[in-house]
Amino acid sequence: MEVTAQALGSAMAARGSTVRVNAGTRFTHCSQVLAALAVSLGPFAAGLGKGYSSPAIASLQEQQRVPLDPGGAAGAVGGGGGGTSFTVSPQQASWVASLSLLGALFGGLLGGMAMRYGRRKVLLVTAVPFSASWLVTVFATSVEMMFVTAFVGGFCCSIVLLVTQVYVSEIAGPDIRGCLSAVLKMVGQVGVLLSFLGGAYLDWRQLAMVVAVAPVMLFVSVLYVPETPSYLVLAGKDDEAARALQWLRGPDADVGPELAVIRSNILDDGPPRSPASFVAAGHKLLRPALTTCGLMLFQRFSGAQAFQFYAVPIFRQTFGGMSPHGGAIAVAFVQLLASLLSGLLIDTVGRLPLLIASSVFMSMALAGFGSFAYYMDAQGDRMAALGGSHDWIPLLCVLVFTVAFSLGISPISWLLISELFPLQYRGVGSSLATSFSYACAFVGVKTFVDFQQALGLHGAFWLYAFISVCGLCFVVCCVPETKGRGLDEMRWNTAATTTNTASAAAGVRLAPQGPQYLDFVTKEITLSSILVLKLTDTYSSVAKADNQHAG
Repeated sequence: MEVTAQALGSAMAARGSTVRVNAGTRFTHCSQVLAALAVSLGPFAAGLGKGYSSPAIASLQEQQRVPLDPGGAAGAVGGGGGGTSFTVSPQQASWVASLSLLGALFGGLLGGMAMRYGRRKVLLVTAVPFSASWLVTVFATSVEMMFVTAFVGGFCCSIVLLVTQVYVSEIAGPDIRGCLSAVLKMVGQVGVLLSFLGGAYLDWRQLAMVVAVAPVMLFVSVLYVPETPSYLVLAGKDDEAARALQWLRGPDADVGPELAVIRSNILDDGPPRSPASFVAAGHKLLRPALTTCGLMLFQRFSGAQAFQFYAVPIFRQTFGGMSPHGGAIAVAFVQLLASLLSGLLIDTVGRLPLLIASSVFMSMALAGFGSFAYYMDAQGDRMAALGGSHDWIPLLCVLVFTVAFSLGISPISWLLISELFPLQYRGVGSSLATSFSYACAFVGVKTFVDFQQALGLHGAFWLYAFISVCGLCFVVCCVPETKGRGLDEMRWNTAATTTNTASAAAGVRLAPQGPQYLDFVTKEITLSSILVLKLTDTYSSVAKADNQHAG
């Protein structure tokens, strides 16, 4: 069916659309930033939960018994069952940490399917059990209760992370989409850092009470932001979509052409697809699925999970005099700074160059860390006699790895999940890729100890270095550059006649056709693609066309 922008605009006007046309006005990002900050409380809550395990497990193993002392720290927080005691073995503690990842696996599967009811609605509904899981942790009287709350918390966490990423990608313009997506990652790192810092002063119950507040803040903030225009058009709510897009783009922005492009793409592609139709459309979705899952595989098995969940034990084995806890906090702080920088680089440098540089420096840092661990084993007691004079070497390797990981593969792999799948498959595709990511994370956390026992600490990190080199090859051969492309421009099928017709009528410039377009579709991306000319921003093109028409 061929759809023109004029026909769509007329239909919307007839239905009382609130689309405004005001040529020559400037595009503003203010509302988009506010909406992104509102939903970023979801990753913030997830970050608090992610950073909870390390200090909480240490607190559990130190106390082992909750004192029945109303004036004490535990009593002040509600000591849980009137001073009921329970012990936590090291093996049980490892399950407390890893069960959240197992819950996240199932949450990712459900989250994508639930998004057919609306991105905003899913966030509101998920915030309630997310907060409740932490409140139950505050009053836990057995380790089995902590198993359940860890699973439920991870389940809700993955849904929140998935939906917030899709939400931001659908409300943001192509020129700031990468930046706002990096903000989500950055806010999550703030949560991790605050958990580490809070764990130094609070016991595990008090820290859980602090974490329980974050989902409540998310619930309140989401009440004040609109649903995404893409979902509203998909649901047949054109008037609401126009109002939402007008709120996001500013009161004087001309949103008609952009809304026409969204609408024409959805008319061309059809309604949201079920998991069964996702499998049936494998010829069109195999490449984005393999690309996103491949990136997640290399991200999770790069060694980042080992540093996140076993930072203190690793530093205890490699540090001679420096505090392992201080090293872990330093790594979290550097990760936060790197997340800040990634927001500036993703939309200026591009996805592909950052992924390549990230893989190179991660491989070098992991190989260096493994070599130092091997040298320590070979030297034995002679290294102990040197004290902490060599502590800067492993710390530097970990910091280089952290910066490379946080600037490249960590934020970009999540961003590409929401960019590469077509709109009607985005929910299911994002769900499957996210669940695959958490499955890899669960396996990565549980197998680190096995790798260490079989290969030694040095062998484990040499293995991670080899995996990162394989990831570099994968990035160069299989990952496309999406910098500057609108979500509705990145189409994985060559039959896009309707989209191109409506876009041309609206004065919107889409991805170039011919060999360049086919290179993107077939994913035959090489290093030379880094030099591809940046696409003109959709909104700048519309304003220019309007000015010429007015002249």
